[in-house]
This record gives sequence, structure tokens and C-alpha cells, in this order.
Amino acid sequence: MAMAPLLQLTDISLTFGGEPVFHDLSLTVQPGDRVALVGRNGSGKSTLMKVMAALVEADQGARVVPSGVSVGYMEQEPDLSGFETLGEFATSALEASEMYRVERASEGLKFDPDRPVATASGGERRRAALAKLMAEEPELMLLDEPTNHLDIEAIQWLEDELKSTRSAFVLISHDRRFLSELTRATLWIDRGAVRRQEKGFAAFEAWRDKIWDEEDVQRHKLDRKIKSEARWAVEGISARRKRNQGRVRRLQDMRSERAGQIRRQGQAAMDLASGPKSGKKVVDAKGIAHAFGDKPIIRGLDLTIQRGDRVAFVGPNGVGKTTLLKILMGEIAPDSGQIKLGTNLVPAIFDQNRARLDLEASLWDNMTTDPDMRVSGQSDQVMVRGVPKHVVGYLKEFLFDERQVRAPVRSLSGGEKARLLLAKIMARESNLLVLDEPTNDLDVETLDLLQELLDDYDGTVMLVSHDRDFLDRVATQTIAMEGRGRATVYAGGWSDYQSQRREAEAPQEKVKAKQAAEKAKPAAEPKSGLSYTEKHRLEALPGVIDRLTAEIAKLEDFMADPELFSKEPVKFQKATEALVERQEALAAAEEEWLELAEKAEA
Repeated sequence: MAMAPLLQLTDISLTFGGEPVFHDLSLTVQPGDRVALVGRNGSGKSTLMKVMAALVEADQGARVVPSGVSVGYMEQEPDLSGFETLGEFATSALEASEMYRVERASEGLKFDPDRPVATASGGERRRAALAKLMAEEPELMLLDEPTNHLDIEAIQWLEDELKSTRSAFVLISHDRRFLSELTRATLWIDRGAVRRQEKGFAAFEAWRDKIWDEEDVQRHKLDRKIKSEARWAVEGISARRKRNQGRVRRLQDMRSERAGQIRRQGQAAMDLASGPKSGKKVVDAKGIAHAFGDKPIIRGLDLTIQRGDRVAFVGPNGVGKTTLLKILMGEIAPDSGQIKLGTNLVPAIFDQNRARLDLEASLWDNMTTDPDMRVSGQSDQVMVRGVPKHVVGYLKEFLFDERQVRAPVRSLSGGEKARLLLAKIMARESNLLVLDEPTNDLDVETLDLLQELLDDYDGTVMLVSHDRDFLDRVATQTIAMEGRGRATVYAGGWSDYQSQRREAEAPQEKVKAKQAAEKAKPAAEPKSGLSYTEKHRLEALPGVIDRLTAEIAKLEDFMADPELFSKEPVKFQKATEALVERQEALAAAEEEWLELAEKAEA
């Protein structure tokens, strides 16, 4: 017997300010559903979630939740008025026997339940709201950007909790890895309509691209048919005494259909222009140490950043990642040690607090009053990489419309503020990008574009982010800040760092056991050396390694063609699989050679 839905929306229509957000929208959430809710910034994801939570009333349509079903919603801006502490708010709907759930969640999400509401930051309030929702365990959880203001450890805790929960949930997030790990179905908001696929977010992009390709084919066919029918209507009149009114009406219908098709929102026309080349060494730090009171931020760090490096700084919230960035940029003097900045540096800085935006001023004023962008004698022009552009035209490239240009920045969503700040820093040439939490609030398409731009950027990047997928795609070096002043340098991105750390933290018991076993061997026992087969293999491995290295280089050159993916997707996929296979074989061959070489020396 089929179970009743937890929530059902039928024929929902909603209009804000004359613009339709949804029209005749219907969807169902079933018990056990784990759903990703995706769409471009501004497509209405948060609005739809508020309709699902009954916080926004639709103009028409029905919302049905069966009697006895509990629906919990995590608010972006929770109202904590009337509560003294975060813990009092988080436990307000719990029985005494359930209070432990909030304490457990507070440890995982890293907030202090005793913190007075009056002194709590926005991030702490959001974490308390998330803990409240998790502790209450409703049958359906509506989660709007739950990973914002969480560090990677807290994101991992939340991910594990959601994997084990019995509750159904609908999830909005910009964190690709988080969505891919957790979801089994996808709701996609696109131009006021909602589509559903019974696959998780990992399959979303292929599904979206297929739908868009099919739309393009149908639009092209309709355009050709309209053109053909229009030619008949014009050229055939002189040969007929009476027009075929039915055919004329069909032409009018086709034109109406074509005019009614809503074009997909374009991608932001972001671009990065590299300035003059910096010196080969961008940052050279020797023995730097810094502390706040008795709390060490960094102790004895040696770090060299070369031109072209992509360096990621990771670690828990509050560990001092932003402070270290400012020390390395010369904005804060370390307590001890030396910082030497390279020559000819032209930095551009994206700060996590958006401090470079005047929230009370309009988008127009934020752009035209910026000293780096002001065009002398012009109040409607901005300087974009050395070329004057009309401020409205430039902002349109970042998907802002004319109505927003004169509105105050505080009226923008988080993603729109991030896009505006990107518009400012991308208007100038630079050779050093300092990006402190750039991924917060950006949609998947904009994150993809930003990653591509960073790949092509002929400069150096210093990056703070909690987005594991983004770190893996961008970083070539990771600085892990683990507290108490410890900072360790690892090659590669987040996954590389995790792998290397696991290897480095092999249990000491294994080492001791190996040492004990070596001591227990009889003194007269001869050293093993290499067998004939092993000796032959050791001699052959350098050739295997050289061959694999050459094949990897050829595959990388082949895949460097930027048009390969769009023109030859099958070849691109096969080349990708071959590259991964050879990289794994190379790593195995190198490890085998190292083991045999060590055995030979023994």
C-alpha cells in the first residue's frame, strides 16, 4: 500500500511586483525523499521553500500536509527575540528527555548554547536554528543553505547526520559535494517551472544540458517552420483569390508560441584580465608567528608562494585563516618572523564580509564612486580593464537588470552581493587574487564559470573556502590550519590533503609492532634481499613509469582543446577515463618501485 505524501503543492501561482515567480506549479514530497532543490540565483528556490513551509502564501493553488505530519524549516534569518541564550531558543520545543540532542548538535555545529542572543553573530544564530531543527526531528526538513557559516568539519558532521536521519528533506545548497553525497532526487526550478528527476544532484548537470539541447532543437525547428509559413503567407497571396485563413491563424499561433517562450537566463559575462607579470616569488615567509592574547594563530611558519600557484587555506572557523591571509599580504604585522612580498604585485581582494560594498548606497554608486573604476568627468561610466563602459551595461553582464541598478546593495541576495563584488574586482587588471570565501551563495553555474576563469588566470590565487569540490577543482597547494598555531603545507586540493594526512597519521601502534617484529627476528637470520623476479621487476619499472608519464602528457595535451568537450563529448569522456586509469597505474608503479628499491637497499 502506497504511503501518503508528506507534502503536496498543486497548481501554485505566485507573483511579486507584477513579475510571475511560479505559474501552475505542482510537486510532491514523499516519505524518505532526499531532494536537491536547484536553480539559478533569483530563480525562486528560497521563495518556493517558504511556500512549502507555509511562510509565503501563494496567489492561487493548494498546499496539503496530512494531519499529524510535522514540517520543519531552517530559516536564513531566524527570529530569536524573546530568548536569552542560543540554547534556550534551540531547546524551546523539546521535552526534558530530548534536551541532549541540542547539546550534541552544538558540539557538531560548533556553537555555544550559553551564548547570549544579544551578542551572537549571524552565523551563530543560523547554527542554533539548524541545531533546533535537527533536534526536533520533524518528518520533513526544509533546509535552505544549511552549510553557510559552517566550516568543513561542521559540514561533515551535518552530512553524516543527514545520511542517517529517518526524516525526509528538501535541500538548497551551493555545495556540490554536499548535494551529491546526500540527495536521491532533484527538483529543478527553471523559468518558473519545476522539473523532477529521480536521481540525485550528481546527475543534475547532464540532465539539465540534455533538456537545454532538446529545447534548442525544438526552438530551431519552430523558427524554420515560422519562416517557411511566413514566406507562404507573403508570396502566395497574389496567386490566390482567397487566403487560407486556417493556415494564417496557425502561423499567428506559432508566432505567439515563439514569443511566449522564456529564454534561459544567460551566464554572467565574467572575465579576469591579468595585469603585468609579478616577480617569480609572490610571498616569502620565514618563521612567522602571531597570536591574539594567549591564543596562537600561527607558529614558526615557513611558506613560499610562487607566481601561478593556487594556494588554499583550510581549517575550522575561528582558527585564523583570514588573519593569516592579511599577514601574508602585509596588512597585519606578525609578532615575529619575516614577510617579503614579490615585486610588481597588483592584488585584487574578495573579502568574506563584503566590506568593500557600501550596503546603503546603490549598485550604481558602488561602481561609479570606486576610485579604481571612476572615469574622470563621467558619472555614468566605469573603467573596465582600461576601457570605459556604461555602468548599466557592465552590470547587465553580471545578470543585474536596470531596476536593480538604482536599488541599495542591502536589498540584494547573498548571491547577488557576491556577483557585485566579483564585478568590482574583475573590472581591474591584477596578478594576485585574494579570495576569502568567494563560493558562499553563488549558484552552480556561476561557480563553474569562476573555476574556469581561475584555471585560465595568468596570475596567483590565494583562497579561503569550505567548499570541498571547489577546492579540489582549483587548489594546487593546501595550507591546513589545525589550531594551536599549527599549519601544514600539502600538495593538491582538499582530497589530496585528506589522503596525505591519513597516511601521515598512521597509528603508532603499527610502527611499534613492526619494530618489535624486526627485533624478534633471530640474529643469524640473513637479510631477505630481492628474488630474481623482484630484481627483474625493479629494472623494468623505470621504463613503465616513463611510458605512463609520456601517455599522461599526450592525453593532457589532447584534452587541453577547450572545444573538445562540446564537439567530441564521447572522445572527451574516453580520454578522461584513460587519463585516470594511467594516473592510477603510474602511482602504483612508483609505489612498487619505491618498495622494491628499499628492499634492495636492505
